[in-house]
Amino acid sequence: MTIHLPRAGGGTFAYTPRTEPLTVSGTAPLVSRTVFSAAHVVADPYADVSPDAPAAVDWDATLAFRRHLWSHGLGVAEAMDTAQRGMGLDWAGAAELIRRSAAEAAAVGGRIACGVGTDQLTGPAGLPTLAEVTAAYEQQLALVEGTGAQAILMASRALAAVARGPEDYLAVYGGLLRQASEPVILHWLGPMFDPALEGYWGSTDLDAATETFLEVIAAHSDKVDGIKVSLLDANREVALRRRLSRIAGGVVRCYTGDDFNYPELIAGDDHGFSHALLGIFDPLGPLAAEAVRVLDTGDTKGFRELLDPTVELSRHLFQTPTRFYKTGVVFLAWLAGHQSHFSMVGGLQSARSLPHLARAYQLADQLGLFPDPALAQTRMTSLLQVYGVAQ
Repeated sequence: MTIHLPRAGGGTFAYTPRTEPLTVSGTAPLVSRTVFSAAHVVADPYADVSPDAPAAVDWDATLAFRRHLWSHGLGVAEAMDTAQRGMGLDWAGAAELIRRSAAEAAAVGGRIACGVGTDQLTGPAGLPTLAEVTAAYEQQLALVEGTGAQAILMASRALAAVARGPEDYLAVYGGLLRQASEPVILHWLGPMFDPALEGYWGSTDLDAATETFLEVIAAHSDKVDGIKVSLLDANREVALRRRLSRIAGGVVRCYTGDDFNYPELIAGDDHGFSHALLGIFDPLGPLAAEAVRVLDTGDTKGFRELLDPTVELSRHLFQTPTRFYKTGVVFLAWLAGHQSHFSMVGGLQSARSLPHLARAYQLADQLGLFPDPALAQTRMTSLLQVYGVAQ
């Protein structure tokens, strides 16, 4: 049975979906790599809210998806940009998400790390002071650590706006790391994910920014579990990873956030490898976990054979403007049956075109990502009909 999908350049073509999903049989814990999936939130489709109103979240479906990820051995990176932090989910919603997910993680024995930022600093009052940015970070850090979750110090739009140079980043991050109860993950999110973060670490020159970043880590390596690098530059990540190996005996991990080059970065080379904290592991969860289990046996070739074919889908979802990748992630969760609808907080379901979504469906289907291919086809057909695409 075929389905008629729209082409990017106009017109449609007949596509025959697969009838069986990819078989994933592994259940053993992941050993050789620490792997987090940055998880999306499920909107409440019945809530009468406008795009700029506080998010209405379907908590049952949101937590069920996290249990799905934990069941495959993945950790959950909570309240990150994949959860539409700053793009539909405000701090009040993120705080509730952190509390609920951390409690669920404790109940089921799942690994969780949660984003710490400064997004409560909103409104028309003008730019905050550096002290206010620090205080906002401290408030969120206290909340996350109070839940028992690991903290991820996220890049701050407010800090990027008010910092005068590298010295302000050194002061803010140094103070936070001295206060942290347990080692944290530092997140360097590039401007392709959030244009407001241009010039982070005090410079638009990435080499200069890297020096500041490494200076923070070297001064507080006992409080840094690892770094998540989201710059979509594999060579830069490898170079940074090698320099990390020379800091404090190489105890600081590199978690790749590169959704374009993750198979090669996780596989590594003779000088080391990256762990993972990735948004693409939201739709790829079971397959990604299976690939890492293969890697755990020392079979790098088998790992790459499983994961390399997923890169085309990931690059498609994360294409420019990259920050709208969340739309494709939630769309695939709907097709896969993890939620009953394709709606998003902030109305972000409208952020990608129908041809873009159709291509995402085709690529995901070819990978066998849908547990019920017939359900995915039915839902894709219903969306096409809404858009007036004849079948």
